[in-house]
Amino acid sequence: MYGHGYDTMCRYLHEITSRVVADSGIASDKYHIGKILLRSLQDAPHYILQIDGATDKRDTFKSALERSVRCAAGLSNIGVKYQDVIVVMAPNHIDLCIPFYASFYLGITVSGMDMNLGVNELRDSLKITAPKVIFCENSNVKTVQKALNLLNMSSQVITFGEKNEHIMSFTEFLEKHADDLNIDKFKPAEFDPEVTKGLLTSTSGTTGLPKYAALTHANIIHGFPTFIVCNTKFPSPFDMTLVVSPIQWISALLQIVLSPILRYTRIQTSSLVTPDHVFTLINKYKPEHTIMSPTFLTTLFKSNEINKCNFNSFKYILIGGSAVSKEVLNKVKNLTPNACTQIGYGLTEASALVANSVYSPPGSIGVPLKCFEVKIVDLTTNKDISEPNVPGELRLKGRSVIKEYYNNPEMTAAAFDEDGWLKTGDILYRDEYFNYYFVDRLKSLLKYRSHQVSPVEIERIIIKYPGVLDVAVTGIPDEECGELPVAFVIPLDGHNITAQEIKDLVEGLVHSSK
Repeated sequence: MYGHGYDTMCRYLHEITSRVVADSGIASDKYHIGKILLRSLQDAPHYILQIDGATDKRDTFKSALERSVRCAAGLSNIGVKYQDVIVVMAPNHIDLCIPFYASFYLGITVSGMDMNLGVNELRDSLKITAPKVIFCENSNVKTVQKALNLLNMSSQVITFGEKNEHIMSFTEFLEKHADDLNIDKFKPAEFDPEVTKGLLTSTSGTTGLPKYAALTHANIIHGFPTFIVCNTKFPSPFDMTLVVSPIQWISALLQIVLSPILRYTRIQTSSLVTPDHVFTLINKYKPEHTIMSPTFLTTLFKSNEINKCNFNSFKYILIGGSAVSKEVLNKVKNLTPNACTQIGYGLTEASALVANSVYSPPGSIGVPLKCFEVKIVDLTTNKDISEPNVPGELRLKGRSVIKEYYNNPEMTAAAFDEDGWLKTGDILYRDEYFNYYFVDRLKSLLKYRSHQVSPVEIERIIIKYPGVLDVAVTGIPDEECGELPVAFVIPLDGHNITAQEIKDLVEGLVHSSK
């Protein structure tokens, strides 16, 4: 099936969801992720769903289907009900996706959390989500139990590792609920996917406390597929994708959901994601697609081992998660001259990508996808900006846009204006051809006297300096000036960079207010 990327993707999804609706006779099932996933896993039982690059362990659609149905039965048997929450904390191993699929079948809400959270950080997240079950690694069990004790909260903890004296293992959990279970006769729960929350995804808050975007099944099916708008072939727009994102990122979640539906294999790893390990995975498995952040790409570029990696297998590369400099974009294109390289501007609150940059000038995030209404408003007056090349805050409407932050009505109210537009908090402008350009995060702008200072602009200057591995610019309060820019610089091993060198560099290239 070929054609314009977005239209072709929509036609393919319409075809597969129409078969789901034909089976059930329920029109809204075209958004029921559980039923769509079940049908997709049944359609290609011998297809390889995922490979753990650390062990070369492989998992078929059939195996994932059987384990996820058993997991669903287990969750039901221990009393987890519709719209209860479960939490998953683990690296990208073979079993990671199974509780997600089980939850989608039953209308349970699932949240992927950072397995490196400390006790207090985890306490704050668990207070919001209040999970009935937590799936984690053995190394996380003590931290989880301490966080639960601080909250006086009771949740069942199941470990993906070996069983210990007090904690049930995931393998034991599946086996315990395998008796008399007929996989072929399993039916997902009936519910309204327009209002049923499927995922709680962490997103940054201005207070420092976490907030969780609540993505419904309908949000997910409208939003997640937008990341493949540059593709024109379905199913299997590519054979393999390389997943380096952790489970708390939406770029990892959408791969878990879409790989069975679009029929491609995830190459992931249960080991630490280092540059050398990534190079090994690329050379061994030759993935055709990946999603990476500009900061991770910068780390790869500065590795001494990069020349030992062959990037020629890549056909599609999506760069997103933060501002993408022209230097990063050019380096990616030089390494992968035959790949379609795309800047992926998206928001967790929009469930995925907002624009398509394939046919836009370098540095542009692209033209907004037609599934969104967009506008840019003045930062002071909130009035619409209609002329080109004038920056303002981007606001959105669309069926993939969330309706709420979970258990946080105050932040939900603050996220939307009086007309129901999502306030993205991002400053953008468009050119006369309606190509949009990212400037900075509104909350990241520093106020020096009467000037607005963009940390991203300064970061783009410092990151080019020889010997700099990474940099972050923020502000420190000053009674007279309001805020003063400060840079945190990480040097490459073996390089001695002085603060004065960085100050002199910036002073020579920007206005004195910066």
